[in-house]
Amino acid sequence: MCGIAGIFAYSPVNQSLYDALTVLQHRGQDAAGIVTQKDGDFFLRKSNGFVKDVFRTRHMTRLAGNMGIAHVRYPTAGTSSSAESQPFYVNSPYGIVLAHNGNLTNADGLSKSLYQSDLRHTNTTSDSEVLLNVFAHELQVQGKLQPTEEDIFAAVTGVHDRCRGAYAVVAMISGYGIVAFRDTFGIRPCVYGERKNADGKMEYMFASESVALDAIGFTLVRELDPGEAIYVDNEGNLHSKVCAKFASL
Repeated sequence: MCGIAGIFAYSPVNQSLYDALTVLQHRGQDAAGIVTQKDGDFFLRKSNGFVKDVFRTRHMTRLAGNMGIAHVRYPTAGTSSSAESQPFYVNSPYGIVLAHNGNLTNADGLSKSLYQSDLRHTNTTSDSEVLLNVFAHELQVQGKLQPTEEDIFAAVTGVHDRCRGAYAVVAMISGYGIVAFRDTFGIRPCVYGERKNADGKMEYMFASESVALDAIGFTLVRELDPGEAIYVDNEGNLHSKVCAKFASL
């Protein structure tokens, strides 16, 4: 298993994501990674090792921005190479980063179809990189210069149509927001929570376990439903939808 976390806030999230990973460390000790976003730019640090060893002060100061996702890895697929540490990044469309907990049982077939039909190349044997490219392709076929929440939900529906197995995902789309979603059977856990900042604005967090929410002051709202996606746009508006055509509710 792996651990995932994602935060939308109105102040820097680098320390909060680090703290979340420390309490999710039991879910994966192979590698750790954090990506933050500021003004449409991504800032990434990831490597093999424990959370406390991967992130030093010099790394943390570079992780600028009020939105980010994070991951601790236990290698159930692929290899233990640092190249397969997460989150993964793809530049088209828009720029997307993604972290994933789970296993795709049809990853090999998807990898072939990504290359032969979608004209996308994956650089590792990780099924998480496959899932990222499926999501990116499904978002690209929506054909929007500025995607709406319905375009993002349609892309998640495309992921559910093509991907088999268990997955809980957090992803960021450069300039647009953060999205979390679960497989249609709800096999892998994903919860979300809320908190109000000093100005009364609502902030949101997603994680594999509620203990990560507790550690940094978020209140658990609920677990995501099987097949559900929750999208928080850049303005802090929350949108949710069950995107699977057949979900085990």
